[in-house]
Amino acid sequence: MKENKMKHRNLGRNGFQVSEVGLGCWQLGADWGQDLSKEKAFEILEEAVNNGITFFDTADVYGNGKSEALIGEFLKTCETPVRVATKFGRAGNAYPDKYTKDILRQTVEGSLDRLGVDSLDLLQLHCIPTQYLKDGEVFGWLRDLQQEGLIKHFGASVETVEEGLICLEQDGLLSLQVIFNIFRQKLVNELLPQAQDKGVGIIVRLPLASGLLTGKFSTTTNFAEDDHRNFNRDGQAFNVGETFAGLPFEKGLEFIDAIKNNILPDDLTMVQLALRWILDHEAVSTIIPGASSKQQVFGNAAVSDIKALPPEVHQALTQLYKEKVHEHIRGGY
Repeated sequence: MKENKMKHRNLGRNGFQVSEVGLGCWQLGADWGQDLSKEKAFEILEEAVNNGITFFDTADVYGNGKSEALIGEFLKTCETPVRVATKFGRAGNAYPDKYTKDILRQTVEGSLDRLGVDSLDLLQLHCIPTQYLKDGEVFGWLRDLQQEGLIKHFGASVETVEEGLICLEQDGLLSLQVIFNIFRQKLVNELLPQAQDKGVGIIVRLPLASGLLTGKFSTTTNFAEDDHRNFNRDGQAFNVGETFAGLPFEKGLEFIDAIKNNILPDDLTMVQLALRWILDHEAVSTIIPGASSKQQVFGNAAVSDIKALPPEVHQALTQLYKEKVHEHIRGGY
């Protein structure tokens, strides 16, 4: 396998450099689906660093701290500087209506301990209810912790364009983490341009729509009982937009076939098309696909070294979204 050549972008106007392709670390917590051993987790993290990935995204609730703790252990053995973003706001001590500055501080102190650092590179609000974003008091708490040195920067992970626009009004916001992919293009017209104008970085989660955009699923694909792609297909457990980008599974498969048959260039895989499409948007700072194997890490990282998609491919994917996909998206958007 040839060595990947990772490119880098700035996370926000006043932030730090990140690899164009980062690593989402939800899977290290093993909340749903296959449990990952420490050895397997370290293999994935090491492969990421070896392929130029210098940005990990995690949260305090991933495996009830397991993901953070594994990353913390790994960083002790890693000579390459890595930036780690974590999150606050979905654990039972705060969500959905118990947010206080003391709970925020306790959560940050727990994350600092598990990650083994003195200050968090980036703390993100973790899809907290819209009313708290509108009220804005929580952002004041974040600024206080930043002044104290417990966090270097703060941002927010959001579910909807409305929530993103609310957050953009806050001084000092470094980043927004959003669901953005070929099937979720609503952000293009308003949120991305405004974020770019304000110097706020964009971190893209679910770039492959829970694996749907890998093109490897079919109507006979079975997911484990404890996999959210099984139990949250219709939003039974949390926002349906977090699973298959809010599309009904079978409808998503139809769109995948349309892309494969009519749009996908001969020299690209579906994964390469999906990830490159996102990176072609200048407002995007980094994408954070998850990975459960070294091979997936290598393949994802390699997309940074692929040239931009032809204009006609972008046009065809935009047309597919507007004419076919958009009307089938469910959940907050």
